[in-house]
Amino acid sequence: MVEATLHEPCDPNAMALATTGDDGVPDVRIVLLKHFDARGFVFFTNSHSQKGRQLAHNPHAALMLHWKSLGRQIRVRGPVTLVAPAESDAYFESRAQLSQIGAVASRQSQPLADRATLVAKVAALLAEHGDQPVPRPEHWTGYRVVPATIEFWQDAPFRLHDRVRFTRHADTWHRVLLYP
Repeated sequence: MVEATLHEPCDPNAMALATTGDDGVPDVRIVLLKHFDARGFVFFTNSHSQKGRQLAHNPHAALMLHWKSLGRQIRVRGPVTLVAPAESDAYFESRAQLSQIGAVASRQSQPLADRATLVAKVAALLAEHGDQPVPRPEHWTGYRVVPATIEFWQDAPFRLHDRVRFTRHADTWHRVLLYP
């Protein structure tokens, strides 16, 4: 991730997140990876959003980080868990106040009559909170994709790319080299 931060010109932590709807059809969008460690890959969103509802119905996801400037990508698949409320609180508190207000004002994924409605809600919240931090709404939370598989892909000449997949079995990881 350090190398991506140095070389990727825009949002090196942007990742595609795939979930499935009640109908079993895949759905994908870009979210921002905010933290990763041995427990998994964390992003934050409104649990009432389409992705939040989909994860409540089927708590499994796939994600992909792609760094075109480096010719690399990482694919991850696994179950999804909610992060602890304290972790959501800490990240929410680290955000700029206008980002906090945006999270409260947005009824993410719901129909919006017109842009003026959203702008008015933001203005009302700004007036209500002044320059004070905004409390995290309960429905704004973090999700952790717990990797069951991780695949690393590296571009190579003549499309003879390097691919390595790691699959978790209990507490150990099994490595397999894949054809491009």
